[in-house]
Amino acid sequence: MINKQTLSFDYLPIGLIVLMVMTRFHHFGDVLHLPDASLAVFFFAGFYRGNLYAKAMMGGFLLILAGVIDYLAIANGTSAWCISPAYVFLTLTYGVMWLTGCYCANLTARNVRNLGLILVLSSLAATLAFVVSNGSFFLFSGRYESLAWLDYAVTVKQYFPLYVGSAVFYVLLGLGLNTLGKTILALMIKHQKI
Repeated sequence: MINKQTLSFDYLPIGLIVLMVMTRFHHFGDVLHLPDASLAVFFFAGFYRGNLYAKAMMGGFLLILAGVIDYLAIANGTSAWCISPAYVFLTLTYGVMWLTGCYCANLTARNVRNLGLILVLSSLAATLAFVVSNGSFFLFSGRYESLAWLDYAVTVKQYFPLYVGSAVFYVLLGLGLNTLGKTILALMIKHQKI
């Protein structure tokens, strides 16, 4: 018999971990690789876990995992260009998404108005994450000391649509899968198929 406990997301961390591992090695993706899902993973870590302690533990674990994945990628030949004193600011970048997920957890995605609000908020959070990530890299990486801020902004603006678009796509996909899963389980409970 299925009960409300079955509808909980006890196994969500496994899915988030797998998604991060599968997509983090190639941040922008290509024909063979999906774009990085890290922003959405942190959003869902805040969105789905029960109490604040569990959310914080999951967020902390995911930060460590991201660092380990980056280390392994660099050890296996990926460019270390992004590793600099600015790397620590990824904590803030992902924190923006995590906090947005925590806030959005109070909204129900089954309501069209709230779904729209979640998508707007996740888009704004991904935009802020982009600014934090790229701004900190410009200021603290030591790689752009002779470049003006405006010139740097013009250089990185090409990455903005994919950065935000990928995050919002993964959030939308996750919310859709969540709704589909809950609907199927609710129908199964109703008809006692399990």
